[in-house]
Amino acid sequence: MRILLIFTLFFFLPSMLQAQAGNDSKLAQQYYADGEFEKAAVLYEKLHKKNNKNDYYFNRYMDCLLSLEEFGKAEKVIKKRLKKDPKLVQLYVTYGNLYEKQYKDAEAQAQYEKAIKKLPADRFSITRLASAFLNLTKYDLAIQTYEKGSKLLKDDNIFAYNLGDLYRRKGETDKMIGNYLNSLADNPSRLNSMKTLFQRYLSDEDFVELQTQLYTRIQEDDETVAYPELLIWLFIQKKDYKNAFRQVKALDRRLKENGGRIYRLADIAANAKDYDAAIEAYDYIVVEKGHMSSYYIEAKRESLSCKRRKLVEGFDYTQEDLKLLETEYESFLNEFGRRKSTATIVAELADLEAFYLNDLDKSISLLTEMIEYRGLNRYILAKGKLSLADFYLMKGEIWEATLLYSQVDKEFKDDILGHEARFRNAKLSYYAADFQWAQAQFDILKASTSKLIANDALDLSIFIMDNLGLDTIATPITMYSQADLLVFQNRFPEAFSKLDSLDQMFPGHTLQDDMFYLKAQIYTKKRDYESAMKMYQKIVDEHIEEIRADNALFELANLYENQVKDIEKAKELYERIFIDFSGSTFAVEARKRFRRLRGDDVQ
Repeated sequence: MRILLIFTLFFFLPSMLQAQAGNDSKLAQQYYADGEFEKAAVLYEKLHKKNNKNDYYFNRYMDCLLSLEEFGKAEKVIKKRLKKDPKLVQLYVTYGNLYEKQYKDAEAQAQYEKAIKKLPADRFSITRLASAFLNLTKYDLAIQTYEKGSKLLKDDNIFAYNLGDLYRRKGETDKMIGNYLNSLADNPSRLNSMKTLFQRYLSDEDFVELQTQLYTRIQEDDETVAYPELLIWLFIQKKDYKNAFRQVKALDRRLKENGGRIYRLADIAANAKDYDAAIEAYDYIVVEKGHMSSYYIEAKRESLSCKRRKLVEGFDYTQEDLKLLETEYESFLNEFGRRKSTATIVAELADLEAFYLNDLDKSISLLTEMIEYRGLNRYILAKGKLSLADFYLMKGEIWEATLLYSQVDKEFKDDILGHEARFRNAKLSYYAADFQWAQAQFDILKASTSKLIANDALDLSIFIMDNLGLDTIATPITMYSQADLLVFQNRFPEAFSKLDSLDQMFPGHTLQDDMFYLKAQIYTKKRDYESAMKMYQKIVDEHIEEIRADNALFELANLYENQVKDIEKAKELYERIFIDFSGSTFAVEARKRFRRLRGDDVQ
């Protein structure tokens, strides 16, 4: 029986004691959290004695004694442990904190200095001491610890990251940056974490300091690739893609890369609409890397696309510019052929011919050939059919247009592409004055998953309902839809004539604001921004209660922002939209643009 008892105790006593210790620890933690320091102290003292190597129990015990102001007892405990473990230099920090709680600042400082003086050449001990100072928010002493630790270990950068963190807490940005960069040289794998830190903690002014320090380091150290990589990232954050390209180009040459880094930067610049920088980067790949680069074809393709977007989005081009771009497109297709891999270039050229060079026959010919390419991606094929239908509509061949729209609608019934085809077909019916069928389709499309299609469908549905409901005859809205079609066909003089006739036949008609709006769109297409702004302003001044008011305000704000460059006026108009027209489909975008113009960080 005795043997069985001994056997049981031998095997189960350790686990029983461990369970008891765990219960004591949880209870002590609860007392501590509730501010019952006297009860917590009893348990933490017990736990410390059983686990005298556990700093957590010791530190919690000290916290309880200091909270209870049992300074004498705390000093005895510290001295006893120092005597037993004199190499635990962080105990001097605890000792110093004890003096500080008693307002004995000189004695406290002496203990802190003693901790640093007795610091051994051991990385773990150095880190523990610095952490002890950090817990008391004594950043200068923690910095002294790391600096001395670096000398003891004869490694200037070993604690650079920790020092960067401390200087960040102190708000000394230049030293923070310097130490973080030292840590990056020591450990280049930290590059992404550095980007995150700098993004989070640096202001625009601080970015200037970072840029200055990076330039200096790049000049002094041509081995650390992380420095130019960080500088490239910095320029991208500042949307300075030209300077980013200079750095990327230098790095590409130095590392003898294939242009992939340059291509990725070009994509970023293109998405940010800095077309000049994007074109320069794409063209560098084409010229410098040549046919052997795996990025050659894509770079040439994207360069063309950017040149086109630069012209048409900025409305800043001459006929000579357009003809030169047409030549570049033709050159590309002559080099790479007309087949499924170049179909998107063919489609872009067709758009250029139809909308800007006014050669509908050529655009129709290009797309008619394109949709016959073997193996063509079904989405590219569908988009080609939609554009071809548009061009037939511009030419007045209604049957050909509706046939193509219907084909895409049928094949992509539940896809956004199908919704787009259905919308364009409904608009064709609107142009043809079949208003009831068109409105029925617009009502269905109000539920489209595409916000743009849903908003446009809603606008046209309301427009038809308002104007058919008010009139006993459909002549005014029919004349207006005919003018709208003429605008789509770029037949601007005829559109103006149709609108003038409508105004003369039905003076003061409720379509007045719509007529001003359509004229403004014509003037914008003709790049007569002053006349466009006058039309939009007439809507704002004379028809603020009509459905075109929020559209006019948004377009007017857009022109002030991007053409007149009157940022204050643009802000005023954007603000008016989201305040006075909070239910408008433009409200969210207007608020975003207002905040961006104000200088807010808008994602």
